[in-house]
Amino acid sequence: MESFLVSLTTVAIAEMGDRTQLLSLLLAAKFRKPLPIIAGIFLATIANHAAAGFVGTWFGRYLTPRLLDGIVGASLVVMALWVLKPDTVDENEEISGRNAFFATLGAFFVAEIGDKTQIATVALAAAYRDLLAVVAGTTTGMMLANIPVVFLGDSFAKRLPLRAIRYACSALFVAIGIVFLTRALAS
Repeated sequence: MESFLVSLTTVAIAEMGDRTQLLSLLLAAKFRKPLPIIAGIFLATIANHAAAGFVGTWFGRYLTPRLLDGIVGASLVVMALWVLKPDTVDENEEISGRNAFFATLGAFFVAEIGDKTQIATVALAAAYRDLLAVVAGTTTGMMLANIPVVFLGDSFAKRLPLRAIRYACSALFVAIGIVFLTRALAS
């Protein structure tokens, strides 16, 4: 249960103001069809995070628990710094495809490659070695962060204090990173 909850929380927080969340906003504004957009986000996230989770569990097999905790802790501290840099999306960029579902599926899958949440999924899968719980948690976190954006669109995005959210997220990542680093040093 811990792996699911930590994965959910980590990704939901990392997604705030992230480029894929901004992409959700653009897709919602362009297509104005929330259910196909949400379905596309869901399937793209499962595919992307399952692949990242497989990499993480494979990588995690070759590391000692102490080294793994140290790597995950350090990566979370780096993630805390990365969260402080706001992401942007080119609003004039054309999103190919007429169908909201397929456009979302393709755009979201590609946008998630190398993203904070994908890297977090690799690290979490390596740390917890419970692929199903980690992918379920990261996917749930992604959906919790993006569904409101799809439904509420511009009015929601304009009211969020993104700078304050980034600082709070960064502080939370530092705290979680310190827990992992402390665990690494204690073992």
